[in-house]
Amino acid sequence: MSVAFRRESDEEHLEPKFEMPVPAGPNLVTPRGLARIEARIAELEALVESGSDETKARALLDLKYWHTRRVTAEVTHPREGVVSFGSRVTFTIGGVAKTMDIVGGDEADPAANRITFNAPLPQELIGSEPGETFDFGGREVEVLTTEPIPE
Repeated sequence: MSVAFRRESDEEHLEPKFEMPVPAGPNLVTPRGLARIEARIAELEALVESGSDETKARALLDLKYWHTRRVTAEVTHPREGVVSFGSRVTFTIGGVAKTMDIVGGDEADPAANRITFNAPLPQELIGSEPGETFDFGGREVEVLTTEPIPE
């Protein structure tokens, strides 16, 4: 019989399981970000306790990532009056007003306007004060307000 028609078990055909890579650089988190890490760890630990074998295996791989993120987390608070990590900043870009929260990578959610601090626009905004303007990709950016991200 040809090898193409032989199937010894379903396990041969499962997708491989890979660990989530830990991003390089500092693991800056807001207090909310640290709480999200803790909640994710609790969810995964519950899956390990009660899930199927495949679910447990995936949860154990993910737990390794999230435990590393908890251990390396650096809770960072925003600076007063200056755009910084943990800031909610309102600005105009090309004349259109926008608001974004500057957060860590694990907390980022572009659809909710939570952008990672190492993305290009937040990198340009960090250190700015209300009233400052600068060029970003050929468009004028003006910082209107900055405040800590509400809890």
